[in-house]
Amino acid sequence: MQELVAHIAKSLVDNPDAVVVTMSEEDDTVTIGLAVAKEDIGKVIGKQGRTARAMRSLLAVRAGKEDRRSRLDILE
Repeated sequence: MQELVAHIAKSLVDNPDAVVVTMSEEDDTVTIGLAVAKEDIGKVIGKQGRTARAMRSLLAVRAGKEDRRSRLDILE
């Protein structure tokens, strides 16, 4: 799941070298942290949060296959 978020984020931003993805697990929940350059935050979130919502949906589908829950945190 970490690689999926990294691939999507690097495709969206102007500075792909600044993309940092972290992952932590608690019980049945996987939390993905996504940090990008300050000027690229808007590209990752998208208009009215549509891009972020789409990434969260993809993570939910992927986690559901493993009977887990997912959470995406976009860090500043």
